[in-house]
Amino acid sequence: MKVSEIGFGMWAIGGDMWGRQDDKDSVDALKKSLELGCNFFDTALAYGNGHSEKILGQVMKEEKILDDVIIATKVPPRNGVWSPPSNVKIEDAFPSEWIRESCEISLKNLGRNYIDVLQLHTWSKSWSETEWFDEMKKLKDEGKIRAIGISVSPERPAEANEQISENRVETIQTVYNILDQNPEEKLFPSAKKFEVGIIARVPYAEGILTAKFTKETKFSEDDWRKWRLQKNLPELINQVEKIKEITGEIPLHDAALKFCLSRNEVSIVIPGARNKKQAEQNFSVSESEWTLNKNQLDGLRKLWKEKEIGGITFA
Repeated sequence: MKVSEIGFGMWAIGGDMWGRQDDKDSVDALKKSLELGCNFFDTALAYGNGHSEKILGQVMKEEKILDDVIIATKVPPRNGVWSPPSNVKIEDAFPSEWIRESCEISLKNLGRNYIDVLQLHTWSKSWSETEWFDEMKKLKDEGKIRAIGISVSPERPAEANEQISENRVETIQTVYNILDQNPEEKLFPSAKKFEVGIIARVPYAEGILTAKFTKETKFSEDDWRKWRLQKNLPELINQVEKIKEITGEIPLHDAALKFCLSRNEVSIVIPGARNKKQAEQNFSVSESEWTLNKNQLDGLRKLWKEKEIGGITFA
């Protein structure tokens, strides 16, 4: 599949965890992204209980592009456990009938008869059973999906490496950004060896790497970052200042996406956009004159290795 190097991550458009979201803003953002050359959209059945998928389906129908874009969506764990410990069984999270049922619901939400990339929304290294793969393979043989993927938890980017080596997946989605470089060592070598595509999510570190927050920023009660990031915000802002000392005049959002794309293992990076302005910001980066040189990239990686930045888990 030929994908634009920058795609569209659609979690916030679900409207249930990132604070209030206007559907009109979501539609405008999607249409602007299409206008600027985006052809890859990553959503999930869990985003707003299917609302994100429905918004995308609406836009595809209005723009008459049902077969002109590449759509990745995800099967949620049936048991609702998003970072499963080793004692959780895969049949509790992803039984075969649940994978098929979720796929059918997503197809209906999207108004399509196939999904380009169907991903399991989480994984555990302890899972060795293959019934999930057998069901995915059936869906692929039936033409309902084109590729099989897994979205790994941010704490354990290498947890699905065995599935990579067994040739069961064609994509892995992982958190990867300047503040969380773990996949470079723990996931990328395996993906490169077996030619598995990497979908890099959360490139802006939940907004931290857009330089729009200050130490005084307060997240709303309906924004999940209130309990995830609020107490760490002063330290994260300090880390951003260290990053900016290296990136210099380059706008931080440019540097954030360019950093992800500097690795050949990354097939696509999927920042979110909640309105037309954010979409313009994201998709202008491909045409941006700014680049990170080797010294800057080495400097950002040195900050990470020396633990001058990082230490926070993003989702």
